[in-house]
Order: sequence, then structure tokens, then C-alpha cells
Amino acid sequence: MKKLIFTLSIALGTALSAFAQPELVTGPAITLDKDTHDYGDVAFDGNGACQFKVTNTGTEPLIISGCQGSCGCTVPKCDPNPVAPGASSFIDVKYDTKRPGPFQKSVTINSNAVNTPVKVVTIKGTVGPDPGAVPSGAPEKAPIGAPVKQ
Repeated sequence: MKKLIFTLSIALGTALSAFAQPELVTGPAITLDKDTHDYGDVAFDGNGACQFKVTNTGTEPLIISGCQGSCGCTVPKCDPNPVAPGASSFIDVKYDTKRPGPFQKSVTINSNAVNTPVKVVTIKGTVGPDPGAVPSGAPEKAPIGAPVKQ
């Protein structure tokens, strides 16, 4: 009975350690820490910066050849240097928070990865109102020195 329990515990330990090992991909492979960055509520003209951590889970250097935002309000910056196997790099993304209201934008990452050569990540959130904006329905102020209509 002791031999059976011992054998089962060794088999179980071996099986669990096999599941704990990440799968190594032959060639460059891209893995990101997240697919979406949620800013939540952001103040108008607040901090619109975030990062995505890129890790090369392959056996060859990963080269990120380009990052493209879905519009001019989303500006990504990728490290042009190759990412060695097992190493990480960051993609910095800046969203223009001078655009009030909810947003959801994407960043397309192009690389030589064998698992996902084109990877799309998302940023989302809600930018608060412009504190300098004239409220809807309020009368507009005439420029100083302008004649007043009666």
C-alpha cells in the first residue's frame, strides 16, 4: 500500500510540474501581459499613457517591426531593438485625453512572431468633460469690445 501511495504521489507531482512549464515555441513568439488596458475615468487633459509588456516566449529573437494606432489620437511607441528569447520589452501608448467622452481604440503590433505576427491590443476608458467648455444651451459670451446685440 505504501508503494502504491508513493508511486501515485510521484506520478501526480510529475504531471503537475509538466503543466507548470510554459510551452516553448520554436522561432520568435510574442506574448503580452494584457490584451486590453482600461483607463477607467480619466480627467480631461489627464495622463493618457499606458504600457503593454511584450515577452518573447520563443527560441529566436523577436523583432517588432511596427506599431500603429487606430487613429491619430492613439500614438504607440515600440522598441526597435530585437527582444531576446525569454526577455521582455514595452510598448508605450499615449491617448489624447483632450477628447471628452468614452473611447475604445486599438493598436496593431506587427512582428516576426511565428505564433501571432499581427497582434491587436485595445485601450478604453472615458475622458471627463472639458472644464473650459461652454455648457450646452448656455448663451455664448461675446468677445470683449464687440457690440452687444439688443
